[in-house]
Amino acid sequence: MFDLSAQSVVVTGGGTGLGRAITLAMARSGATVFIAGRRPDALYSVAALASAEGLVVVPVPTDISERSEVEALVQTVLDRTGRLDTFVNNAGGADRDDTGPLIDLDVDQFERVISLNLTWTFFAAQSAARAMTRGGSIINITSRSATGANPMTGQYGAAKAAIENLTRTMAVEWGHRGIRVNAVAPGLVITENNSQVYLTVSRLRRQLATVPLQRLGRPDDVGPACVYLASDEAQWVSGVVVPVNGGSTIPVGLLTYLHHRNSEVMDAAAFQENFDLSRKEGED
Repeated sequence: MFDLSAQSVVVTGGGTGLGRAITLAMARSGATVFIAGRRPDALYSVAALASAEGLVVVPVPTDISERSEVEALVQTVLDRTGRLDTFVNNAGGADRDDTGPLIDLDVDQFERVISLNLTWTFFAAQSAARAMTRGGSIINITSRSATGANPMTGQYGAAKAAIENLTRTMAVEWGHRGIRVNAVAPGLVITENNSQVYLTVSRLRRQLATVPLQRLGRPDDVGPACVYLASDEAQWVSGVVVPVNGGSTIPVGLLTYLHHRNSEVMDAAAFQENFDLSRKEGED
């Protein structure tokens, strides 16, 4: 089951974090994996690790926000293997400089996040679909943030929600081409990129309290879901969003945001003023 040995696969953002785990999961299932990203050193590091295991991973430095580079990436795959079977749209995120309360965001902060996580994610999928002349699988990596309030990174959550909607539309429009389009929506997964942000005792406790399986995600939790969606076993699965979140449905930033806001405003005086427990029930 889940044999990808005949497949050519692209993973964007494949050098670190989730992309690295997805790349190795695909390669260990037999695929030839082309990994794209803006950090050549990370790409070559993953390729070397894969080579040591006897796997085939080809680094292709690419900035997905440049249309010509995405098209060159797809052409590289076609030139090397003659086919493109699976395209994993994993590249995305939001820099710290682009996060903050919605009321304070400027146009550039908003558009940078929307552009990377929505605009260029879509056009990467479009380039892949045009090359999939024999059908294929497109997998968009979204987020638990797509389905709930996402304080401090609201435009990121909005972009991911839009990608989930586009995923369903692409599945409908491209189905006659034999192209399946699905999304994977991870919960909070600890990676080398976010561990310094999330690994505090108080934040871990708040997050763990929302996860029925009582642990946070690991990158290796996400790769197998992508392998399934790429495989023949999922040949009648299209237009769905697969949550990989330990059973949690609460966006990552919501509890932390509320915790900090409540800590700021609910000091003893404010608590007494707003929630005077000495009032009798029914009093104004």
